[in-house]
Amino acid sequence: MTGPPQIIPRPPSARPGPPSPWADVPAASRTGLSLQRVRPLLSTPFDRGRGADVVRESAVLAALFEDDGESRIILTRRASTLRSHTGQVAFPGGRVEGHETLVEAALREASEEVGIDPAGVDVIGTLTPLMTFASPATINPFVGVLGRRPTLRTSPAEVEAAYDVALADLLVEGVHRTERWEIDGAVRVMDFFDLPDDIVWGATARMLAELLARVTGTAGRAASDEGTLP
Repeated sequence: MTGPPQIIPRPPSARPGPPSPWADVPAASRTGLSLQRVRPLLSTPFDRGRGADVVRESAVLAALFEDDGESRIILTRRASTLRSHTGQVAFPGGRVEGHETLVEAALREASEEVGIDPAGVDVIGTLTPLMTFASPATINPFVGVLGRRPTLRTSPAEVEAAYDVALADLLVEGVHRTERWEIDGAVRVMDFFDLPDDIVWGATARMLAELLARVTGTAGRAASDEGTLP
């Protein structure tokens, strides 16, 4: 499944970054990642009733299900007709509307973009909210668990493709890497996941790296931004 070329604004000063947080985790411990195993590691308290109280807030859903003993996560490729983040890999999600809560927005967007039934999602926690370089919108990621593999139905206006990948495959050596980018005089550590026919980078890769660090018990080793270049 080959997507359109992504525009990655890599600065000339980019250089290799630190190793993956889970680099020292034995390969045997990176498989067999059933929902029973990962669910308690991703469960966090959160406020289900909080509404949108800032301009341009958005919410996304990191939806997990199990197949053949391995947890898999759903990703989308944004449509080439969208005004921003064209062709990039993302979690289902988008702008918070009206007076809906953040979690309601994540579930609605997942339903609209890829046909995930909100009633079939057990939202168990959140990842760290973040912002992108290109937009002032705060992204609020929620982790949800599905009872079975969903039938994905994409909205062509928003999503060019939707697919799933096993967490174990994302943890294979060489799939994840990092780069150090200088942006406005500060050094940022950028995450990348090189999939067979796609590449995950930017905000989605950062959220995915956090999720995998939690699953592997290496969250304290996650790469962080490093101030200014010498």
